[in-house]
Formats: sequence, C-alpha cells, structure tokens
Amino acid sequence: MGPKPKKPAGKKKISKAERQRLLQEEEERRQKEEEEARLKFEKEELERLETQRVEKEKWRQLEQKDRERRNEELEELSLLESCFPEAEKLKRETRALAQWKHYTQCDGSPDPLVAQEMNTFISLWEEEKNETFEQVIEKSKLVLSLIKKLKLILLETPPCDLENRIIAQHQGSILRLQELLSLKMDVATELLLREASTLVDVDSGNMEKIIRDENVSLFVWANIKKNPRYRSVKFSETQIGFEIPRVLATSNVALRLLYTRYDHVTPLRLTPATEEDYEPMVVEPVKKEEPIEKATTEEKTVIEEKASIQEVEPEPKQEREFSLVQEEETNLEVLEEIEVKRTSDHEDENSETNKYELEMRLLSEAVSAAQLHLVENIVDIPYAFEKFQVDLCHFSTLGGVYHLDILELPPQYKPVKGWVLVEIRQEGLQRFTYPPETTDEPDPENAFPPIEVTLEVHKDVIFFEDPKVIRWDTEGTARHQEGQRQGITAGKRWKTDGISCVYYDRENRLLTFNLDTLGPVALIQDAHINMPYQSWELCPLDVNRVVLTVTTLFIELQIHIKENLCMLASVKLKGQEHQCHLEGRWMTPVPFILALKEAGLNIFPALYSHFYVVVNNKVPLVEVKAYRQIALLSSAFVFRWSKWNMACNSTNVVIKVKEYQAEGAENRPWSLLMFSGDRAQILRIREDSDVFSEALKDNTEFHSTLYHMVKDFASPRAMERVRSSDSLFIDSVCHMLLSIRVLSYS
Repeated sequence: MGPKPKKPAGKKKISKAERQRLLQEEEERRQKEEEEARLKFEKEELERLETQRVEKEKWRQLEQKDRERRNEELEELSLLESCFPEAEKLKRETRALAQWKHYTQCDGSPDPLVAQEMNTFISLWEEEKNETFEQVIEKSKLVLSLIKKLKLILLETPPCDLENRIIAQHQGSILRLQELLSLKMDVATELLLREASTLVDVDSGNMEKIIRDENVSLFVWANIKKNPRYRSVKFSETQIGFEIPRVLATSNVALRLLYTRYDHVTPLRLTPATEEDYEPMVVEPVKKEEPIEKATTEEKTVIEEKASIQEVEPEPKQEREFSLVQEEETNLEVLEEIEVKRTSDHEDENSETNKYELEMRLLSEAVSAAQLHLVENIVDIPYAFEKFQVDLCHFSTLGGVYHLDILELPPQYKPVKGWVLVEIRQEGLQRFTYPPETTDEPDPENAFPPIEVTLEVHKDVIFFEDPKVIRWDTEGTARHQEGQRQGITAGKRWKTDGISCVYYDRENRLLTFNLDTLGPVALIQDAHINMPYQSWELCPLDVNRVVLTVTTLFIELQIHIKENLCMLASVKLKGQEHQCHLEGRWMTPVPFILALKEAGLNIFPALYSHFYVVVNNKVPLVEVKAYRQIALLSSAFVFRWSKWNMACNSTNVVIKVKEYQAEGAENRPWSLLMFSGDRAQILRIREDSDVFSEALKDNTEFHSTLYHMVKDFASPRAMERVRSSDSLFIDSVCHMLLSIRVLSYS
C-alpha cells in the first residue's frame, strides 16, 4: 500500500474576538445607513410638508383673490351675456316682421299662425273636386310649405312664448294638412286609373304612367291585358319595378308606387311646453326720451295760454292791481303744475327703464331655461316596444316614404255615341287585399308568394351602412288613428317583419327586397352612427364668423357660422371629399339642423341619446355655462377637443384653447383649460402627458369665468374683438354647440 494522501489545508479558523469585531462593524454600518435613511426621509418629509404648506398658502391666496374679484367678474360676464336676450328680442322682432310682410303681400296663402285662415284654406281645398295629379302636386308645394312653417314655429319659438293651446292648434293643423294631402293624391290616382284603358302601351298592352316632381314621384301600372306570363313590371327608363305572382298578373288590379320626399306616416313628434310656469310676455316698445327743452317750451306755452285767458277790457286801477295779483298767483300755480309734470315725466322715464330691464331679465331667464333644456337627459326610455317594432329613438327614417299599393282597377271610360260614360263608386279608391285574409286549400298555381320590389334610393341621402327596410303596420294604423289625432304617440308602428331577401346595390343606389304584403315602406339608419365624435374644433375665420369642424368615425363636417346663419362648407366621407346638395346654402340654425338630419348627417343628440351612445355626460348646468362662454370668445380664440375631457369627472370640462392670429396661429402653444361652471384654471399637464392632474399651471391664477381666464394671456386686440361681437352671431354659435354637445359626446 502506498502512503495516504495528505489532507488539503483547511480555512483558517476565525477567532471568537475577530468574529465579534466583524459583527460589531456590520451593526455599526447598518445603524449608520438607517440613520442616514431616517435623516433623508425626515428631510424629504420636511421639504414635502413645506411644499404643501407653500402650495396651500398659495392656493389660499389665490382663492382669497378669486373671492375678492368674483362679484366683479360675474357682473362683467352678465353684461356680456346680455347678448343672448338681445338676440332673442331681435328674433322675436324678425318673426313679427315676417308675419307683417305676409299680411301685406296678400298673395292668397294663409297665415299659418292664424287658425281661422288655416281652417278656411283646408275647407276650401276639401271642396275642390276632380283635381288631376299634376294639380295636386302643384297645390302640395303650398301645403308642404305651410307644414314646414308650422313645424319651425313649434321648434324655434321658446317654450315661454308657446301656450299648450297654441301647440295643440298648430299640431292639429299639421295633421289635417297631411291627411288631406294624402286623400287628394288618392282621389287624383283614381281619376288617372279611370282612363287607364286609353293610356295603354302599344307593346305591352298595359297602362304605365310616371309623374315626377321635386317632392313627389308617381309610378302607376294598370293590368289591362291580364297576361299570366307578364309578371315583371319595370317602369321605362328606370330600374324601379315589381316581380308579381301569377294571381296578380291575372287580376283586375293596378300597382302604384308613390314616393314622397317627406315623411307624413311617422306620427308627429310632440313638442311639449316644458316651461309651463311661463306666461307669454306682452312686450311694449320703449318710448323715446323727450328732450329737456320740451318742458321749457310747455311751460312758456301754458303761461301764455293762461295769460291770454286773462286778457279783458281795461279796468279801474284797484281792480287792475287785484287782477295782477291773481295773475301772479295763477303763474305760480302753472309753475307748480309744470314742476309736477317734470317729476311725473321723470318717473315715467324711470318706469319705462324699469320695464325694459324687467323685460330683459325675464327674457334672459327664458333663454337660459331653453338652453338648459337642450342638454338635458331623460331618465327612462319613453316607449315600450313590441316585437319587431322599430325603436324610433334609436333609428331614424331617411329619404322619405315609398307608398306601395295594389289597387283595384276602377271602372273604365266607355265612349257611347259621342258620350263618355263612367261608373263612379262612392267608396273611392280601393286597395286590393294581398294575400287574401281567408283562403281555401292552397293551390300551387295560385299561391301567394312575396312580391319582389326594386326601388331607387334618393341621391341626396347618405347611408353609411346598408339601409334597413321597414314597413308600416297598416293593421295597427286603424287602432291608433284616433289617438294620433288627439296627439297620442302610441301609434308608432314601423315594423321589420314581413321583409326578406334585402340587397343593396350601393353603386347604382338600388334596393331590392321581398314584401309579404305591400304598404308604406321606409329606410332607416342608426340615428347615432356618427356618435361619439372623435374630435372637434371651433376656429375664427373673420369678424363674427367661425368654422366648426366635427370629426366622426365616418365623416368630417365643416360648418360656417355668421350672424344668425349656418352653412355646410364641406363634407369628407372616410377622408374623401363628398359633394352634398346642402353645401353653400345659408340657413338659420333650426332649419339647418333639420336639413342635415334629413340628409343623414345627424350629429345632434336627442334627450334619450345617452341610452345608445357611450358618452361622458357632463352636468347640464356646467355644459351650458361652458358653451355660452365659448360662444362669447369664439371671435378671437380657437377651441379644440382634448382627450383629458374624458378623464375628468362630470362636474368639469377640459378644452384646449389659444388666441387666434391670422399669421403664425399654428405655432402658438395650446393651453389646457379646465372649467367647473364656477371656476376656470389652466392645467399644468399637456395634451401628451401620461397622467391626468388638476394641478394649476405655474404663474397662473384661477378665475370665476372662462372669459376672465383667457383674458390673462390674451392681447388687447383679441379682447376688443370679443367685446364687439354681434349678439345674433354669439347666439347662433351657442345654439350649434348646445345642439351638437361636443363636450359630452366626444
């Protein structure tokens, strides 16, 4: 055996004293680090507390300064916001002037505001008989104009100026005109069908008639030949037509497509008087102040008149002295009367001034209430819907109504020995029931399949998605006609059942579908398809002129506003320019809003829109105050959407703002401004910051109004432009902001 290997040398053992020394050094180092950390923490805490104290003291000083000038700022804002009642007063005068002009024109058309004239017009038209379709179309232009005027009266007039009686009167006139117009078109269609046999087409042997107008288009086909193989009905020079089953091809029927640009089928949406406590105010014109010289002239005249009365024959000296005394006393009495009259005139002037101030104050309250009503949200959905019934709060009809009817062919004209004989039925135009209500055992040759219909979609209506087809429930109509006549809205019976095989040719704007039974048909689109908005901007263009740009998922709209007028400047559809028939047409705000809605460009939330759109609803009063003050400043400042508006709570709004300058405006920095209705401040964060903070920007203060907040960094020229803005212009800008609600729906 070899020698055993040596054990490797182990580590040197640490003595107990050495171990104790190392542990003590480690403990001392740990205690030193803890002490340093404690001192650092205490220092940082002291610095933090000092910073908080300084911030609180600074905040307290700012609040104190804000309280000291709050009343002054609110008084100045109140003076600036007097433009809103002034604008309403001007609009009232414009409405009164328009009524007077209508009265002086004497053109034979009734005044829609006068119930007696409307009743007379309707009664006289009811008595007119045997009107052709062309005559009815010509008369319909006046009727549609009257309906439009009545609707605008209900929409434009503040609630305080509308009594419930007047609302019911105007709505009743609208319904009577709509019903009479529909009746007249039925009668005219019957007259046309009586002579169908004389208007037959040589090739087909059937009658075809097309009458087109701006608001109404009529397509009529009468089955004269009754050829069972002739099932495809196409109107000449169009793609419009029907594919009919055998049973109709062999029946004595006519097909009618009556297309109306307007919608008189959907029940009239009521306009309740929301401000029932207000009574209509009788505004008396303010009298002009009489010049001071007038009193002096009156004084001289009265004295001379009194003196002339005293002129008599010469008297004895004593009597003459007595007469002089009497004359002096009379003159004193006259002077006292003049003094009393002066005092009375001064009191009258004060009374007139007080009356004017009271009128403007009441008008201001009425305008504020109407503006607040525009941004209110209802708590519950107002209607309960049946199966297949269309929710007209969610969807809106577009492009008018297509009245599809199968009509019984009336007796035809018969020439007899130079005379033309015709049988006239008292019941008038009759609908042909298809499919029949009761049938025997089904016969394969006489089945009742759906009818295929092809329609043209009007070129002036924009559909962002394929349109949905709905039909009017004629069975429910009869049950609800009386309720509609009384103003009850329970008769909304647009439904989606009974419609199949829908195909939309977007390029040619042709819509093909199958209907189980014919009746009124309409196209609908989601009323909130362009909500919420992706961004918005309000930018000055010139004195009393701005452009409001609203960008949504599908479109970008540019709206120009000047004085009391609005205009659609451009439409970009998915980034591409789109020609719209409304471009370049100046209209007052309410007709402008209605026109955009009818064209499918709906960017105007309703009271119930928050049920269908995910939005950041702001407190209504805060929203109204913000819009009013943005409108006041719109002549000189640019306002834009900010992403932080969604991050703050519902009691605050956040917007970007900067002063507008024709040159170098893009290079000027934006300020983030937060407003709570009672306080405005510039935020320290920027638009590209990572976290939202309400911290105040350095070297800035907060104010009670947006106006005084931007005044801190604005140039004198900008503030002069603000103060010189026209009242109607400010009111129009505010109305558009209130209607679009950019702060809650973007």
